[in-house]
Amino acid sequence: MGSIRRAAPRMLLVCLLVAGCSSGSHSGAGVSDRGGASAAGASGTAVPAGTAQIPVGAGPQTTYTVQQQPPAGRCHFRYEKGEPLEDPACTPGATSPAVTQANLGSTICRKGGYTKNIRPPESITRKEKQLNAASYGYTGSLGDAEYDHLISLQLGGDPNDARNLWVEPADPGHQPGSGVNNKKDPVETKLHTAVCSGKVTLKAAQQAIVSDWTTALSRLGLT
Repeated sequence: MGSIRRAAPRMLLVCLLVAGCSSGSHSGAGVSDRGGASAAGASGTAVPAGTAQIPVGAGPQTTYTVQQQPPAGRCHFRYEKGEPLEDPACTPGATSPAVTQANLGSTICRKGGYTKNIRPPESITRKEKQLNAASYGYTGSLGDAEYDHLISLQLGGDPNDARNLWVEPADPGHQPGSGVNNKKDPVETKLHTAVCSGKVTLKAAQQAIVSDWTTALSRLGLT
């Protein structure tokens, strides 16, 4: 028994150095090839080492089905300077395998648009939004909340992976009943422009918005 106790610290050390020993709630799910090393963009911007790998979803589907959501009350909003952020344990983001750095010109950066042809129908997302609101304990008006892709479709986010969708409350000071209003959308558009112009890589933009959308632009030197 003593030899087993002595071996445990060595095993833990190897685990931490080699694999990081992730114990998150989504362990076992498919992940992308994003390593811990910095992902530098064309302009030299980088994502810091040690950031978590982002799961990979199924990509665009011919027929979408309602995705299972986390149990009611499991997820909790975070707030940064009053702005709502997702719960990383419930919504770590998920990328689409159909979008890569190599095919940007024929996917998210192509003329004529990409996202309108891959969105799940409202009949699917309406049900998912109701279930996800319960997951997050959101009790406000669903009409004032966006069922948001954490990694937006224009940044190669997966269209209907539950890990990439969350009920995003309106910004602070929002007038109830006036519809969806948040500051995340302009951030996504600026990141999309930066990716398509070669200022940052797709991976860097995806990782930045998953880490904290409120700091994504400054983190990549785009402010």
